[in-house]
Parts: sequence; structure tokens; C-alpha cells
Amino acid sequence: MFVLANIKYEIQENVGTISEGAKGWKRELNLISWNNRDPKYDLRDWDEQHEKMGKGLTLSKEELIKLRDLLNGLDL
Repeated sequence: MFVLANIKYEIQENVGTISEGAKGWKRELNLISWNNRDPKYDLRDWDEQHEKMGKGLTLSKEELIKLRDLLNGLDL
């Protein structure tokens, strides 16, 4: 478990990496418990040690499923 500015977080599962920046930061989808709450899916940039993070987006399982369905419907 990590503590950052009075925010506790525990990465319970690394789902995957979307991209990596030149300075080694990775944009990852993780399942994270914030402040000992139920875990949620989280998309944000992380440093290599997962001690520093960028701004991100936190989604419930239901929201992640809806996002998946929306993305699957795109004509790419």
C-alpha cells in the first residue's frame, strides 16, 4: 500500500499498459483501492515505481463495461 498526500492507494491488479512516455511514465489501467474503499478501475499515468501519478479517470465496473461497449461501437 502507498500513501501520497494523505491518500492511501493499493494497486490490486495491473490490467495493462496503454502507452509509455519518453521519461518512463506509463499510462495504465489498474484496479485500485483508494483510501481502503472498494476497488475501482483507474486509468492514469504512473512513474516507474507507482509513487507519483498524473491526473486520471476512475470508473466502476459498470462504467467500464459501458465504456467498452461505446468503444466497440466506434467505426475505427
